[in-house]
Amino acid sequence: MNGSGSGRGRRIVLWRHGQTAWNLERRFQGSTDIALTEAGVGQAQRSARLLASLKPDAIVASDLQRAAATAAELAAITGLEVTHDAGLRETYAGAWQGLTHEEILGQYGEQYAAWKRGEAVRRGGGELETEVADRAAPVVLGHADKLPENGTLVVVSHGGTIRTTIGRLLGLEAHHWEGLGGLSNCCWSVLGEGARGWRLLEHNAGTLPEAVLGDDT
Repeated sequence: MNGSGSGRGRRIVLWRHGQTAWNLERRFQGSTDIALTEAGVGQAQRSARLLASLKPDAIVASDLQRAAATAAELAAITGLEVTHDAGLRETYAGAWQGLTHEEILGQYGEQYAAWKRGEAVRRGGGELETEVADRAAPVVLGHADKLPENGTLVVVSHGGTIRTTIGRLLGLEAHHWEGLGGLSNCCWSVLGEGARGWRLLEHNAGTLPEAVLGDDT
């Protein structure tokens, strides 16, 4: 890695898609292909203007339309092409998909509780979180490896996939991943390259990251 002595190193910005109707209904989307709402498009446009000022070198996005449409707003400003990769899709959650939060609690309460405790659970018979990280993290790292020195990659994906990818890249054990809070629509997290690997610099940010000033830099 080149971040220990030659500037800030590479950065990975993990950007969650804008609002969908199912987000508003607290309905579990998973790999279901749901479009952005009009408000979600506005969120993407507003956030894209901020992220464009980071001068990203590359954009990679989930191929689900809510992420692809979000990424398109940044591409329109920066002129960069978006690479779409199904490896960045949200967690497939089987029978949970399409259910509201209340319906999941009512029908799968024990499964939900076990997941929140950090146990390995196939929610709705779907993917384990570690399996999501197994497919998503290599996509992110593969594109990060192509960055120039001090370059920035923007990854447009989904809340669960971003959390598991951050956990994997930070080297956290899977049962600690829930300790990373969720991302709001069109908010992002930033990983920076340090002497010992990737570091979490910003989490669930909606404004531009600022330098850390103090004893822990």
